Amino acid sequence: MVVQEGCMFTGRRKSRVPRQGESYLLEIEGIPVEVVRKQVKNLNLRVCPPAGEVRISVPHTTDEQAIRSFVAAKLDWIHRSRNKIAQRPQTPRLQMVTGERHNVLGESYPLVVIDHAGDNRVCLENRALCLYVCERSDLTDRTRVLDSWYRQQLMAHIGKLLQKWEPRLGVRVARFGVRKMKTRWGSCNVVARRIWLNLELAKRPLAILEYVLVHELMHLHERRHNARFYGLMDQFLPDWRVRRGEIDRALHV
Repeated sequence: MVVQEGCMFTGRRKSRVPRQGESYLLEIEGIPVEVVRKQVKNLNLRVCPPAGEVRISVPHTTDEQAIRSFVAAKLDWIHRSRNKIAQRPQTPRLQMVTGERHNVLGESYPLVVIDHAGDNRVCLENRALCLYVCERSDLTDRTRVLDSWYRQQLMAHIGKLLQKWEPRLGVRVARFGVRKMKTRWGSCNVVARRIWLNLELAKRPLAILEYVLVHELMHLHERRHNARFYGLMDQFLPDWRVRRGEIDRALHV
């Protein structure tokens, strides 16, 4: 992900603004920009792969003109970032056919599609990822079955990691889940104590999953990415920067 560091911007405030957490689109200088109002101090601008979508998170009191002015001042950076993303080699879309390589927790396995009259299922057998589906299954069917299996595997690993980290950090999650996310690996609703993690993490090494989970759990102690937050990360997960570097290189969602 290409990220523009958060910058302070002082602009005129309106008394009537969209509520916190609202996401909506603005067209600024011909570029669609997704605006997300969050409990943050700064305006944070991102250009996200694979299509170069532009996303900005802003304090919930920031008015639209301030947002437009901030983005307009960053147009050169936005265009450079989008060009870099466009020049990256594109990963071919998987077709869910025998012989393709699929990742499970950072390990690559050949996919073997097996015609099967019973219930759909997925398993690792003889160093292969075996997908048991009916003969008439198509790409959508096979993707749904495999994603369901990935979700089950990820939920099991998250549960084990929570047993390890909740007592260490002195926090308790009310609910956790897995969903597909385009631009983030995880999210934490501090008020509800609810954590969501990206389904794509089922394909990444367990160390990356652990880093993302600890990162989100740490927000239960500190909402913002400030000195206290990173100090706590240093204390409890000293190699978090190494793990973050690995996940940044792997981010294609």
